Amino acid sequence: MRIVGLDYGDSRIGVAVSDSMGWTAQPVATLAENGWEMQITKILAIIAEYKAEKIVIGMPKNMDGTVGARGEITREFAARLAERSGLPIEEWDERLSSAAAHRVLAEGNVRGKKKKGKVDKIAAVLILQGYLDSHA
Repeated sequence: MRIVGLDYGDSRIGVAVSDSMGWTAQPVATLAENGWEMQITKILAIIAEYKAEKIVIGMPKNMDGTVGARGEITREFAARLAERSGLPIEEWDERLSSAAAHRVLAEGNVRGKKKKGKVDKIAAVLILQGYLDSHA
């Protein structure tokens, strides 16, 4: 079963997808569309292309584990996406995923403009891979 992983942010959405066995996550895209309608339309196209059956979305939590304003916005987006896609959506704790993505890119000597679009994809991979590993 393929699963789509999302790193939902203020200006971009990182998208990753699992292999058909659900073992590994690969980066797919960084979406920079404005407005939920355009974002959801792009995500639905990716879901159709990969024949995904589930969505995992990174849930931004505070360091104490509570969900703040950003998490509530993410939940609202996830609810709209679930309604449109008809797929189950699971939240996954994304604390420090962006920081980890920055480290991965720094270790690969990716800098400047090349780094900007890749951070979100890598964060989506880390979110999805964490989910896959916990369900292995």
